[in-house]
Amino acid sequence: MNRLITAGSQFRRNPYLGYALSLSSFLAALLLRHELSGTLPPGFPYLTFFPAVIVTTFFAGLWPGLLCAVLSGLAAWFFFIPPFDSFGIDGASAVTLAFYVFIVAVDISLIHLMHRAADELRSEKKVTEALYDQQRTMFQELQHRVANNMTFVAALLHLQKRKVAIDPASASSALDEAQSRIETMSRIHRRLYDPASLDQPVAQYFQEICSDLLEATGARNIVCLVDMPAITLDIARLTTLSLLVTELVTNSLKHAFAESGGTITLKLERLDPARLALTVSDNGRGLPEGPALAQTKGLGTRIVQSLATQLGGEIKAVPGNGKGAAWQVVFAT
Repeated sequence: MNRLITAGSQFRRNPYLGYALSLSSFLAALLLRHELSGTLPPGFPYLTFFPAVIVTTFFAGLWPGLLCAVLSGLAAWFFFIPPFDSFGIDGASAVTLAFYVFIVAVDISLIHLMHRAADELRSEKKVTEALYDQQRTMFQELQHRVANNMTFVAALLHLQKRKVAIDPASASSALDEAQSRIETMSRIHRRLYDPASLDQPVAQYFQEICSDLLEATGARNIVCLVDMPAITLDIARLTTLSLLVTELVTNSLKHAFAESGGTITLKLERLDPARLALTVSDNGRGLPEGPALAQTKGLGTRIVQSLATQLGGEIKAVPGNGKGAAWQVVFAT
């Protein structure tokens, strides 16, 4: 049955083919009924027309089937229902015509409903297949992200281990620092994979990250401003960008401000169709005199450099507005 429905789909997709089949079926049924006129006993005016209507509706659909039914009914009425060769009507012919209308209406309705049910089943099958492919892709992506996260955690612990090896007294603070970063990663991933945030604007997403960081660090009198266009980033880039922003904002919260507070600004701008630039700046005390970022050996510096590399860019200091510090990474979209 499915093969027959599939084979007839070309007639339903192309109305010209459908109506051509309707006319062909009607003419074939009319010629066959004429040939059988001397063979059949009286009382079978629709014998060859019923199959024509059923076949047409089955293969070509509702409207070609209705056309075949109307033409067949008129031909049977004119040629094969007394009084012959006219559209005259009496009680008997009216009953015969009513019987024909009832039978073809039931046949066409049932076939049409069958087609609709088959179309719905095909649509549901496509949706199911799409959901399966989506779940498989999401599962593979989740495995990939988990593996990357474990690698990041392992690298973080390795860096902390080297720090402790140089200064054993810093073991407790190193573990606290590692714990804080892992908890931050956990919060970011909960937010990233929350279904409610799938359609969230990227500016609102980073504003909430900044609010989380301000609350977690207990910062007072510090405002975080986010200036980002309405763009879409894939999960991999958004994750890396979130970790990078977290490191830079946390660094500003720790080192940039005195008791008076200040402002941290996140700005994402499109440089050209293939590149974006993220700038994280503050109006704090500014960068200390010393070596350039690329020459420093701090754990936070290594982390932001590694994250920038994952984005395919490089982190660098840029001129800010007045006092304070500003960091920028340019990366491909």
